[in-house]
Amino acid sequence: MIEFFQSFHLLRPAALALAVPALVVWWLWRKHADPLRGWRSQVDSDLLDALSDQADSKPRAFWPLLIAWLIATLAIAGPSWKPEPSPFAEDISPLIILLKADASMDTPDPEPSRLERAHLKIKDLATARQGQALGLIAYAGSAHLVLPPTKDTSAVATMAAEISPEIMPVQGQRLDLALDRASELLKENGGTLLIITDTASSDTPEINKAFAAAGSPATQILAIAPVGSSISQLNPLAKSLDADLIAMTDGDQDIERIIKGAARPPVARTGDGATRWQDGGYYLVPFLVILSLLPFRRESQTKEAV
Repeated sequence: MIEFFQSFHLLRPAALALAVPALVVWWLWRKHADPLRGWRSQVDSDLLDALSDQADSKPRAFWPLLIAWLIATLAIAGPSWKPEPSPFAEDISPLIILLKADASMDTPDPEPSRLERAHLKIKDLATARQGQALGLIAYAGSAHLVLPPTKDTSAVATMAAEISPEIMPVQGQRLDLALDRASELLKENGGTLLIITDTASSDTPEINKAFAAAGSPATQILAIAPVGSSISQLNPLAKSLDADLIAMTDGDQDIERIIKGAARPPVARTGDGATRWQDGGYYLVPFLVILSLLPFRRESQTKEAV
């Protein structure tokens, strides 16, 4: 539901101006359609109400017509909340791994270390996603593209196994820089994100800014918690990114969950790389059909009464 409200927008917002003439016409009609309008300036209102038939003294309500006009206006404006799947791309979007590689990941809990456990999980994921694009970014105090999305997932596993804190030029946990690098790949290929980390900075404004600039992609977090501790410390990060927080397991349950979450079709894009969105106005057509049938029902009831 949160994702719906974050993504909802109008493809043609200027079309909402079509509601203005409908409301103006409605107001004028209500003002001039009163059958007793001429008498109200001549006869006391209480006396006129007592002498008149209330059923005939009120203008005929055309609420269905007004509602239908407003719904049609909204439909023309193009409400949208879902990207349009690409008809020419593969069934599975690229999955981009953001692997934290600072000194804390070299901590044994006990052996193997957190980073070595991450290497093994990436290897399992590469095997499970053979033939489906997988990318890799390593980050600490800086972020570096290791491999762009490639179907050669074994190469990703091999390169991931070589990543260590010793080869990172700056120590730290600048996830925001990794998101900036991922943004470049997402614009070219689309896809989803998998963040593999043990901790995250509590100072998230820069992370949120980078995440929004990347288009707020679907994100999962594979948490490597120290043995005997929980992954709750990553809850603030998962909440801010609207991400699925997954605890690393000894079995394949975490890998299966990651694969399921990443199984999203690539979105269609315009010539300048912008996302194409589905037009949801078509979903309002049934309501217009129902409203258009109401006058016929009223006319039928009138003939039966006669």
